[in-house]
Amino acid sequence: MTDCRISETPRADRPRERLDAMGPASLTVVELIAILLGTGHAQDDVIGVARKMLAISGGSLRRLSRASPADFAGIPGVGKVKAGRVTAALELGRRMTHEKWEFNEQIRTPADIFGWFGRRMGDLAVEEFRLLSLDTQNRIRQDRLITRGILNGSLVHPREVFRAAITDAAAGIVVVHNHPSGDPSPSADDKAVTKQLSDAGKLLNIPLYDHVVIGADSYFSFAEANLL
Repeated sequence: MTDCRISETPRADRPRERLDAMGPASLTVVELIAILLGTGHAQDDVIGVARKMLAISGGSLRRLSRASPADFAGIPGVGKVKAGRVTAALELGRRMTHEKWEFNEQIRTPADIFGWFGRRMGDLAVEEFRLLSLDTQNRIRQDRLITRGILNGSLVHPREVFRAAITDAAAGIVVVHNHPSGDPSPSADDKAVTKQLSDAGKLLNIPLYDHVVIGADSYFSFAEANLL
């Protein structure tokens, strides 16, 4: 038997046709995933496969975006190519939230930082450490990924951060990283890294204005907590 395609489902149930006729907002999440998958398999149509794919995350797109290819391996009808399509679509959605602001936006508060990074980093499965280089008006000159992995003093070294800041001609910097656990409370390593960066910034006359830790739905600011 061949794969069960969207074109072989009843016309009234075809998500592609409803997409054309009524727009994407008219479709359910399962139907949108079905469009990305394109086909089902011999024992299940594409809507059924899409439903099973979403079920592994308990119906949450945020959790689905953190799934690995291995998580999809047990779903009949979902191979590497189809899993890749869904993963790419979710990543596009994540990046779209990053375009909420343009460069040259002014940073006024830690909440601004959370607005810039919260939806982008709050659901990541690994820690990312990023640098915001600012001009004299606290406007963003550059947003750089410094490292990805476990945050500690050996992984995030001041020379890597300030080499980038000097290249960007930064007047000051803000650093940001996420906690995959969802809890933004700073760890001992977070505090040690912050002190190293603050001390180095004073020597180089490129002040560290803040270190913001991103959680699932909240943040911790070293500046707000008077720990800088």
